[in-house]
Amino acid sequence: MNLKTSFIGLLFIVIPFFSNAQQSVNPNAFPVQITTANGIIEGEFDIKSIIQTFKGIPFAQPPIGNLRWKSPQPVTNWKGIKQTKKFGPRAVQSNIFGDMGFRSDGISEDCLYLNVWSPAKSSDEKLPVLVYFYGGGFAAGDGSENRYDGENMAKKGIVTLTVNYRLGIFGFFSHPELTKESPNHASGNYGFLDQNAALKWVQANIAQFGGDPKRVTIAGESAGSIAVSAQMASPLSKNLIAGAIGESGGSFYPTLAPVPLVEAEKTGLEFAQKIGAKSLKDLRAMSTLELFQKSSGTSMGIFKSTIDGYFLPQSLPEIFEAKQQAMVPLLLGWNSEEMNYRALNIGKELTNESYVAKIKELYGDKAEEVLKLYPKGTPEVTEQSATDLAGDRFIAYSTWKWFDLHRKNSAQNVYRYYFSKARPEMRDKDLEAGLAGGVIKKIKNTPKSVTPKGAVHSAEIEYAMGNLATNKDYSWTEDDYKVSETMMNYFANFIKSGNPNGEKLPVWQIATDVKNPEIMIIDIDSKATKAENEARYLFLDKEYKIK
Repeated sequence: MNLKTSFIGLLFIVIPFFSNAQQSVNPNAFPVQITTANGIIEGEFDIKSIIQTFKGIPFAQPPIGNLRWKSPQPVTNWKGIKQTKKFGPRAVQSNIFGDMGFRSDGISEDCLYLNVWSPAKSSDEKLPVLVYFYGGGFAAGDGSENRYDGENMAKKGIVTLTVNYRLGIFGFFSHPELTKESPNHASGNYGFLDQNAALKWVQANIAQFGGDPKRVTIAGESAGSIAVSAQMASPLSKNLIAGAIGESGGSFYPTLAPVPLVEAEKTGLEFAQKIGAKSLKDLRAMSTLELFQKSSGTSMGIFKSTIDGYFLPQSLPEIFEAKQQAMVPLLLGWNSEEMNYRALNIGKELTNESYVAKIKELYGDKAEEVLKLYPKGTPEVTEQSATDLAGDRFIAYSTWKWFDLHRKNSAQNVYRYYFSKARPEMRDKDLEAGLAGGVIKKIKNTPKSVTPKGAVHSAEIEYAMGNLATNKDYSWTEDDYKVSETMMNYFANFIKSGNPNGEKLPVWQIATDVKNPEIMIIDIDSKATKAENEARYLFLDKEYKIK
């Protein structure tokens, strides 16, 4: 049995079609200036939203030339006024996911910029701060995406930031020569170090935007959520945050967990040899285009984060079990359909026979135990079980593991959700949902896409950040806006106080019960209940511990 196969690679099945949205001049805004540690920046104050925005603020030197594959370096101070009214470039990436719409200023290795939305009337307010990391499998994504826009969270009284970080070969490439030249004797975690640099920038500058550096909550979805768990675990970041939110993903096997440095170095060395680079000098001499072309088509996730002895001194389970993680409140959860059953039964029609055969292939003599947890039955029952197993293996288990470790190894409050609101119909009948939250064009003479059984991977982002209206693909209803207001208020309350509860919201209990922890079902009628499926994760936990 091979449990190392992750479903991350399956995300490549999504066929992208979006072009970049053009940025436009805001007719309802006038210039505003703030003095940062590096110089004066000029953003905009919108008279309708009553929010100040600063886009494309550099938080590190451009990681280009000799700074390619080096820790982010401090920004060089500037004279005069730097314009920060449009998003900076996004990190170099392929056009992978169909649900990403960018407002970035092109694509470049020079991508280390962040964006701030502030509701503050003065720099004395000490408002809570949210720093959001985008998802995309560490291979795609950007802080300019509409779904992460910080305006509506800012309207809740929160200074909100989105942060760019390096991706793919530029963000997670290890090589023996890189390790040797590093003063920390480490390589491979450049994307994570970018996020850490952004958190340091927040500590140094956020007070000027009316934010409180002692009240910083980090959040993210998918790879962004995995990054949040890693930042919680890192000795470099754990003292820079006051709270954490994870949406579908933790940096735990089998979901993009860090690998030993020597393993990542071996992967990097073999890749370099394959593309004809005999040395690090050869690699740095390659143009962006050349490296992009030579790395395109490689398996998504081939360049992994590393247990480098610097950013991550040990694996996350070891760090959490030693109680060395950030001791902060944690709110996290996952969606009801993180992956559909086709990911489990690739290429075959789902029947009880094919389902049982797949379970035996994956779990051998433990197949009967698995079938009790994910039972076969009517076509509907079997589909649901296969869907649940696919989602658990893809990303739900890793999120559960993070949840389980923090609640058992800290005295901090931990809140868990299960998001189950399915998206409404698409407006364009020529489009359909892709495998894990993406959007694809319907292709003639191909099997019809599976009708979602619940909330697909990434579906909750617009709800949580209050950005349904910016996603024009779906025919949102009053129920959707109701769910969004509920989820957004939970998140806003948690960012402000470490507790999601508040007026007119169903009470969300802390997850204290060891065997059947409390959980908040977020849907049209959100409600607190006891978890029903802990046995699934306890089984998977035993399976993955032996790997």
